[in-house]
Amino acid sequence: MGEIVHTRSGAVRGVSANGVTSFRGIPYAAPLHGPLRYLAPSPAPSWDGVRDARSFGASVPQPERPQAPRAGTDPECLTVNVWTPRPGAADLPVMVWLHGGGFVGGSATSPDFDGTVLARAGVVLVSMNYRVGYPGFGWVADAPANRGVLDQLTALRWVRDNIAEFCGNPDRVTVFGQSAGATSIVALVASGAADGLFHRAIAQSPGNVFLPTDEARAVSRMITDELGIEPTADALAGVAPEAIHAAQWNPVVVMSADPGAWTHPHSPYAVALDGELLDEQPWAEMRRTGAGRSIELICGAMADEARVFTVGADPAAVDPLRSARSMGLDAAAVRDYRRARPGISDAELSTVLASDGMFRLPAHWCAQAHAGIGGHTYLYEFAWSADPVLGACHGLDVPFVFGVPDGPVAADLFGPVVPDGFDTLSSAIREAWVAFAVTGDPGWPRYQPRDGLARIWQLPPVVRADPMAATAAIWDRATDDR
Repeated sequence: MGEIVHTRSGAVRGVSANGVTSFRGIPYAAPLHGPLRYLAPSPAPSWDGVRDARSFGASVPQPERPQAPRAGTDPECLTVNVWTPRPGAADLPVMVWLHGGGFVGGSATSPDFDGTVLARAGVVLVSMNYRVGYPGFGWVADAPANRGVLDQLTALRWVRDNIAEFCGNPDRVTVFGQSAGATSIVALVASGAADGLFHRAIAQSPGNVFLPTDEARAVSRMITDELGIEPTADALAGVAPEAIHAAQWNPVVVMSADPGAWTHPHSPYAVALDGELLDEQPWAEMRRTGAGRSIELICGAMADEARVFTVGADPAAVDPLRSARSMGLDAAAVRDYRRARPGISDAELSTVLASDGMFRLPAHWCAQAHAGIGGHTYLYEFAWSADPVLGACHGLDVPFVFGVPDGPVAADLFGPVVPDGFDTLSSAIREAWVAFAVTGDPGWPRYQPRDGLARIWQLPPVVRADPMAATAAIWDRATDDR
């Protein structure tokens, strides 16, 4: 019949296989009925009897795709999933996964995030759904900003209150995530909002996606104006999710026509600098307040982050200077990039600029700031690749971390044949992540602001000087707001 565990809301029945017991689709917040879809999360209601937790719940509303099965309008979608190596385990370290998806999509129910392999390594693995798109990050006049992050905090409180029943130790919690998940993590570290809810953090490709409140409001207004409604919870609840999904991309077309007009023309959603969660970007917030010093932190990025986004671009239409100016750089910075990379094409230079500005430098800036305030900090670069076109692109690390070479992400990035070396590198990364969750030491030297060292994930893995330092120096010369 399956193993039963008693949470504070009620009993749940899981299923055991391959030495791991999993519990899926456990509500951590109330169902999102009507206007609640756009308000702060409420506590999950209790239930009588034993709830079947042997299969995943629904994904949060978003366009359906392989990475978000069962996406739609099911209001009971704010759920967690738990994998635990039972029986006989107790007080195990806990690892909590925050998925990516550009704050537009993503789901903990994706096959990419199966927690079995990590749980077998000796941790309790938790994944969560959180609201994305307009419900999670659009501007709502009568609701707090960053509701997707508020969901994450509510799920982390659920972990604190319930994980001991699954043999996890609530005082040994590591959050880890990629892309939007990593961006959320560095925001939580810098804000102090999650103090006591986690103790270590791994940010895989955190993004430079933070919007001033006025800009977040303006971008969302473009969406609600398209829909002909006011940006209130009641008005938004009266619109079908599919209509919002369609309307939310129209502002991107407008923004892309003039990239300099908007901070992030590639997406209508980002973390809002609302004065509640954050006043400024996480690296600046850490430097200003010292927040996050007590949390041990791993930050890192891919060597070729943006190739997956630019692979289909017309080389003749690429203008590196325009790309640079959209990120606050000038012609002198472009010349510095060219000097550092003799013979680079315009198309490749634009990709490098995008990789650096979107992901690589945010990882570097976070490591610099965190180490600079006295935190225990580690930096890495993922440089392995199997495809000469995509290289070590955004998202390629996810199959390695979970040991899942046959999920949707792996199928997109290296096809149906598992590349040579996958198992070796995947094992090495998982061992480092688990060691960090257990001891705070992933197995390479701590990052220091002046002479930082980084783990380079390749075969074999090596330790080298910070591979992002030279690029950071170009940006430092070109900008004065870092």
